[in-house]
Amino acid sequence: MAKKIEITSENIATLAGGCFWCVKSDFEKLFGVIKVISGYAGGKGENPTYESYAELGYIEAVQVYYEPKKITYEQLLNYFWRHIDPTDSGGQFVDRGPQYRSAIFYQDDKQKLIAEKSKQALEKSGKVGKSIATDLIKLTKFYPAEDYHQNYDTQNPVRYNSYRLGSGRDQNVIQYEVTQQCGTEEPFNNEYWNNKKEGIYVDIVSGEPLFSSLDKYDSGTGWPSYTKPLEPGNIVEKEDRSLYTTRTEVRSTQANSHLGHVFPDGPQPTGLRYCMNSAAMRFIPKEDMKKEGYGKYLKLFSPKK
Repeated sequence: MAKKIEITSENIATLAGGCFWCVKSDFEKLFGVIKVISGYAGGKGENPTYESYAELGYIEAVQVYYEPKKITYEQLLNYFWRHIDPTDSGGQFVDRGPQYRSAIFYQDDKQKLIAEKSKQALEKSGKVGKSIATDLIKLTKFYPAEDYHQNYDTQNPVRYNSYRLGSGRDQNVIQYEVTQQCGTEEPFNNEYWNNKKEGIYVDIVSGEPLFSSLDKYDSGTGWPSYTKPLEPGNIVEKEDRSLYTTRTEVRSTQANSHLGHVFPDGPQPTGLRYCMNSAAMRFIPKEDMKKEGYGKYLKLFSPKK
């Protein structure tokens, strides 16, 4: 049976972001984090178990014990946002239901104020493209989960890795790292590098049209490559000197997402290679373009007379 932990003045962050196996594993990697406990929060009744917590209204959560001289509560929340989908009100990734929804359980007024400011900053940034569904809830009780749920990633690595791979969580993290932190995904190990279907590619955040499959070609680099943008007005090019050389970065106009780079070594007629990250885009197949609101581009795929 789960045992109750009394809330004290210790530096503890209580967060819910779907499967507590994964959230625990993510936060344990942070410098300044002492320990992380998987458990249940936000429900009614005493001593929830894995079999009863959902019926009692509890949410899978973790308590993060940290050293404030090494990492702050605000920094923990910034990390938290990057490892969940804050726009999903029905659960997180493959796990569906209110017991998997995201939440920040604040311990006192100070934490509440920081959480409110952090949530507002994320909403104003436009980085997620939708309204934030993550709840801010006053923490009353937290119950540690059963022992077999603690350190599940190291005690059951095969099952954990299989679950995590199929959950969609890491893809969300990659999307954030690419679009907001100018990251680069692995070549030959991304969603669209070898996609040969007809359709268009839009910004993952804003949905603004970026590229067409008609201009896509195999550059041999392992990243989706195009000779030109579908809508030049949706592309912004900037000088990039981050890798001891000068390159031309490509960003989306509305969302300001980092997409990739453009190089002058592409095929004719443009001679350009727009080398993009799959994680920064969403592919709309030709057959779905009308219902997705991109019907005006269907004429590009009509047989030429």
